[in-house]
Amino acid sequence: MYETALGASSLETITLLGHDLAEDIMGTVGFGELAFWLAAQRRPTKGETRVFEAVLAALADHGFTPTAIVTRLTYLSAPDSVQGALAAGLLGGGSRFLGVTEDCGRFLDDVLKSVEGPLPDDDAGWDALALTTVTARRAARAFLPGLGHHVHKQGDPRTPRLLRIAAEENLYGRHLSLFAAIGRVHPQVLGKTLPLNGAGVCGAALADLGLPLELLRGFALLARTAGLIGQLAEELRRPVGNDIFLSVDLNNRSVAPDPYRPAEPYEQTEPYKPKEG
Repeated sequence: MYETALGASSLETITLLGHDLAEDIMGTVGFGELAFWLAAQRRPTKGETRVFEAVLAALADHGFTPTAIVTRLTYLSAPDSVQGALAAGLLGGGSRFLGVTEDCGRFLDDVLKSVEGPLPDDDAGWDALALTTVTARRAARAFLPGLGHHVHKQGDPRTPRLLRIAAEENLYGRHLSLFAAIGRVHPQVLGKTLPLNGAGVCGAALADLGLPLELLRGFALLARTAGLIGQLAEELRRPVGNDIFLSVDLNNRSVAPDPYRPAEPYEQTEPYKPKEG
């Protein structure tokens, strides 16, 4: 017997999350609310839905990013495969684009779990924890997820907006508190000010909503799917994929081969002999 609390069908009805799909959900539950409900298997409050949908909006599209470009180019190459074009863009959601949402949420959660005793209850306490965290990451020469942006060097406009929305809905929790504190104190350690980026604040907000950390990248991909559909819709009306292709095809030059050389060549004193038998 295979049990599921999600979708099930009979001759006359379809149930989803214990409700009649046609009568109770269609036309009543918005897609963002349903996505939250499916992942958490509990219906979100209005405030949770607002924060969650703000995250989806924040991550839907960010212009000609690699995910958008590869979607357009894949569609140029295979216009018969919309699913292939969308999949190509989604596969590019990793440590530099989109994946930061999950990376930041997990990082913040790991820090919070490492705290012995009660968590801070004021900005001073959060700043102290953040300072310790940033100092340790700097000493370890480790990357700080959610810090910095290649375009919004003076501040990502999505970050303060999402922080305000979470505060308005009383959902400004421990992950967002630590993330905001990192934004305040990191210049003391790094010697420069970097913006808290939108992907990072989205990860913190999703973690504060109590959603599974293992699925945070999935929510980013859910949001970007809508954006990539928009990219394809625009490609149909005002195509640029062929121009992108030609800009590379017509502006490359041949160079001499550059053989790969390992940084630390492996030295083998005698040929390897496999064991017999």
